[in-house]
This record gives sequence, structure tokens and C-alpha cells, in this order.
Amino acid sequence: MSKPADATAALADEPALLGIEGPIATITLNRPAAFNAIDLSIARKLEQLSAEVEASDAVRVLVIEGEGRAFCAGGDLQTIGAAAAADNIAPVVGELLQHYHAFITTLRRMPKIVLASVHGSAAGAGLSLAFVADLCIAAEDARFTPAYARLGVSPDGGGTVGVVASVGTRRALQIYLAEDSFSAAQAHDWGLVAKVVPALELKAATRALAHRLAQNAPAALAATKALIHRAPVTPIDQQLDAERDAIIACMQTDEFHAAVKRFVGKSKPM
Repeated sequence: MSKPADATAALADEPALLGIEGPIATITLNRPAAFNAIDLSIARKLEQLSAEVEASDAVRVLVIEGEGRAFCAGGDLQTIGAAAAADNIAPVVGELLQHYHAFITTLRRMPKIVLASVHGSAAGAGLSLAFVADLCIAAEDARFTPAYARLGVSPDGGGTVGVVASVGTRRALQIYLAEDSFSAAQAHDWGLVAKVVPALELKAATRALAHRLAQNAPAALAATKALIHRAPVTPIDQQLDAERDAIIACMQTDEFHAAVKRFVGKSKPM
């Protein structure tokens, strides 16, 4: 059945939207007129929607995309400019980042793979969002613009977390302090983007990758994400202990028992 016109209009006014199909959830940044810039309304909504996804046992993969011509243009400069003019940057930006950083924390913590699907511009906090996700797929027309240095500020939105983990300290310094912008192809060469596809194929390619990721057993997916993210800051003995505990836990699941039976069955002589 089609949705009533008033319900459709109400959804159109939401700064971010959530859709769930089977094991795949999609959060869509929905401020296309502002190139999906992050203001307080979208920050609050993203915090709410990510909490819903985290709480769902059915979801294995979360896709993040942008409506309109851009993925995300970064922080809303109208909001920030008005706060600067009124000399109340600290409370305004502090409240915005309280909600937005809660969203980012949830993305990193949730036992689901987060896949950023990027087209058009990903600037400032939009670049940070693309690369703080577990994986990123990008259209050939995607353009990544750090933007912070030109404004005389430092990164936010988890940018230093995702970029440093992907490319290391020196490349991260180059990206944030010496690059005006870079292409999807360059991001792929640096290891920030998993796959680059023609713009018209982005949605289909994103869906195909999301389905491939969702084929992983929930326990294995969650444990792998947690182990990989903690590896750079965990002493080797603690990391090995965590690997031991995680694999034993995974081996106690129904998915593992079924997989072993399949492998054993294939290896039996004819």
C-alpha cells in the first residue's frame, strides 16, 4: 500500500531517515538543500537512529548514504557562523557534537559492519563520517575535502580515528594539513575506500557489498570488528587473549556447528 501524502511529507522533512530490509539497515542523510550538512537537528536524529540500529538483533550491516547531490558537506556553516557572530561557539558547537559524537561512538561500538556509500562531496565532518565507517564504497565522482585547515580548525566527527587507522600518522597529517581535496581513486590508492564504481552503479554496488557482508554470521562479524578496531591500541598478550575468547565464543554458536558439518560433509571421500 502507498503511504498517505501527509506521512510522505513528514518523512521528507526528517533530517535523516532509517530503512531496514532484512539484515541491512540504511541511514540516509536527508538535508539535500544543504548538501546534508550537519546541524543540531540531524545530529540528534542520527544519534536516535543509530541507537535503533544497534538495538536490532536482525541487522548485520548498516549503510550510510546521502540524499541529493552530495554525501555530506560537513558541519553546517550557517549554524556555526551564527554562533561565532553571537560569541557562543562553545555551547552551540558543544551541544551539536555531543549528539553527533554519540552517533559516531555508536557506529564504532555496534556489532554490525558500517558501510559508507559516498557520492558527490564528502567534506569536513562528511569526510570524517565516510572514513570512520568500517568500510567505504565511493562513486567515481566522489570528492573528499578535509576543509578543516582552510577554516583554521582541527578535525572532528571521528576523522582522526578513521583516517589514522587506515593510512597512518604521516599520511593523515598530509590529508588534513596539505590536501585541498582528493578523488575517489586517490582515496582508494591510500586504502581509505574499498571500492570505486561508476556513479550510476553506486546504489547497486553498495547493495551487493552490503549483502556480501551480511552473509557473515553475527557472532563472527561482531567479534572481527571489535578485534580489528582494538588491535592498534592493545598489547599483544591482551589481544591474543581477546582472540582466544572470541573464537571460542564463536565456536559455540549454531552457525559454526552448521558450517563445520558442511565442510566435513564436503571433505568425505566419495
